[in-house]
Amino acid sequence: TIGVLPNLRKYLDSTRCHLAVSLHNPFPDERAELMPVQKAWPVQEVIDTIREYDFTGQRRVSFEYTMFAGLNDDKRHADALIRLLRGLECRVNLIRFHKIPDAPFETPPQIIMERFRDRLSNHGITCTIRASRGEDILAACGMLAGEHRNK
Repeated sequence: TIGVLPNLRKYLDSTRCHLAVSLHNPFPDERAELMPVQKAWPVQEVIDTIREYDFTGQRRVSFEYTMFAGLNDDKRHADALIRLLRGLECRVNLIRFHKIPDAPFETPPQIIMERFRDRLSNHGITCTIRASRGEDILAACGMLAGEHRNK
């Protein structure tokens, strides 16, 4: 989910399913540039809503964080993410951006992603770097849409 609060509450009240939240940036103004939904449903409100529910048992919450070189991959962003998620039983999945033609974004080097992961992990946040599949055939996450748009 991107955090549409009425639907998020409905989902959390009516299911015991896992929850994955697209986060991508802990700073509201920067997140709004990537995700205009930030203006309607701020990430802090999404996190506050999630904190009202129990994720300590079978039900899990994860935050999906696509990393863009020079945009959301530095210590400042990691530290803000740590503050935002502090005390919440969750997982952060770091996702490597897959370069698509004409996109203004770049993929950060692997070492940058590892440092970001390690910083979160060292502060008690379970964090993994998602394995990328399909990039070799232009079928990784986001690439199919980019290919279709270019035709």
